[in-house]
Amino acid sequence: MTDSYWLRNIRPLGNAAEDFLIRDGRIAERRPADNTAPQAGDIDGGGQLLLPPLVESHCHLDKTLWGQPWRPNSAGPTLKDYIANERRVLREIEAPIAARAGALLEQCIARGSLTFRCHVDIDPELGLRHVVAMQALRERYADLIDMEFVVFPQTGLVSRPGTAELMREALALGVENVGGLDPCGIDDDPIAQLDIVFGLAVEFGRGVDIHLHDKGELGLWQIARIADYTERHGLQGKVMISHAYCLGMAPWEQIEPLAERLSELGISLMSSAPADTPVPPFLALREAGVNLCLGSDGIRDAWSPMGNGDMLERAMFLAFRFDLCKDDDLAAVFAAATDNGARALGREPARLEVGAPADFLLLPVETLGEAVVARPAQRRVFKAGKLIAEHGRLVESRL
Repeated sequence: MTDSYWLRNIRPLGNAAEDFLIRDGRIAERRPADNTAPQAGDIDGGGQLLLPPLVESHCHLDKTLWGQPWRPNSAGPTLKDYIANERRVLREIEAPIAARAGALLEQCIARGSLTFRCHVDIDPELGLRHVVAMQALRERYADLIDMEFVVFPQTGLVSRPGTAELMREALALGVENVGGLDPCGIDDDPIAQLDIVFGLAVEFGRGVDIHLHDKGELGLWQIARIADYTERHGLQGKVMISHAYCLGMAPWEQIEPLAERLSELGISLMSSAPADTPVPPFLALREAGVNLCLGSDGIRDAWSPMGNGDMLERAMFLAFRFDLCKDDDLAAVFAAATDNGARALGREPARLEVGAPADFLLLPVETLGEAVVARPAQRRVFKAGKLIAEHGRLVESRL
């Protein structure tokens, strides 16, 4: 492929057909589609839908069993059971993170995700092994994706002596965000956990991303405390609360004041749109100005054999969960898997406009709504104007 070519007869976001001139990895010109025959080097889009790349806002690539022999789920019923079972399973797996996470990462890229936030486990048993392995993996794919990390104290922070020191070491290695997990339910000391998490974020100038599974009033109380810490430490726009099931468990009249505060402080929410537990009310939160994005969470791991790394499917799950059938609502769930994810990660959303990087997807569907509903496997993925994936695979695998 040359450094300059015309991408012919494509429909940006489902609008009228256009031709895009791609030059030096960027969109250099747009014009109404020209029905003349493509010239040498041009790409005929065939009237397909042109979309910005997807954003995977929350995943755990270091835990995946992708590409490994099938393992029946063996976890017990509680969150702590799941954590202990995961440790047992990962100790038994001989395949390194580079092989497992790399295979899954290529799957995600081939489905159209080019921006990632990945949570990486640390604890006194693991040390920094997962962090070092994931940083090496990121380097291998650095020309194709943008990936940032959250140092994640999966087995506890306050309750596991030595974990805070490991988090500090991971941040010194360049990890971009400080993670937390159920300050009440896991550590039984929410103020101590939040002191450590936000203290490290301020010291190192990093963002915060806290898993919050705790439900009901206990979860709502913790969201209010996270908002307090965000405001106190001046971290507006740099904090994410992942899961936040509790926001789907109370009447809107009770949630609304919290939603207003989340909006004012620029605290984003992440949902995987799960089927088995309450989910934050997407449209009401959106109307209140709260930024809710989407993530796969665990994919084919010891927690669950489910997941395929396709953020279009995750958008469909959100629409299905709330019975969102209108085109405008389907466009909103698509935004949750693209623009909202970028904003949650402190980035500008991708744009299909002159001067922007030529990063996009081509899908054989008519509209955004159809893209979410049909989720066609036949999609082409471009990075800096270069075709990097089609037919569900990278053009050049790096495994």
